[in-house]
Amino acid sequence: MNNNDNNPEFYMTIALEEAKKAHDEGEIPVGAAIVFKDGVIATAHNTTRQCSDPTAHAELIAIKQAAMVLKNERLNGCRMYVTKEPCAMCAGAIVHARIEKLYIGVKDKRFGACGTVLNVCGNGVLNHKPQIIFGILEEECKNLLKSFFEQLRKKG
Repeated sequence: MNNNDNNPEFYMTIALEEAKKAHDEGEIPVGAAIVFKDGVIATAHNTTRQCSDPTAHAELIAIKQAAMVLKNERLNGCRMYVTKEPCAMCAGAIVHARIEKLYIGVKDKRFGACGTVLNVCGNGVLNHKPQIIFGILEEECKNLLKSFFEQLRKKG
């Protein structure tokens, strides 16, 4: 398979553009992209506040889109690029969807479930364990989150 695994920054840039959309909409700036072979089949960003839906995380929305594109709940052979480490809910969905590789921009030291706080995605007891790669465009992802929370604190 000729894919851009040797250039994950290319796809993380797409996830980062989604995160910027969330930022501009007043949402926590997390973006995701799912790639199958060499094509992006799904992109999403957080919409929890505008949808009044605690499950409207970028990862879950992207997984739903990708499953519809592939007409399969199993996303075998897919790679996900996400700007911030997934929470337990999203990590569980990644495992159930059988995402092959998970590229993460920045660790989440409060809710991260890919080895930082919890280990859902990397848990060998579960039936699927995606390969996890941290630190893709880490500074850009971190700076976007930092900017968002600084603006939020200023608003009071």
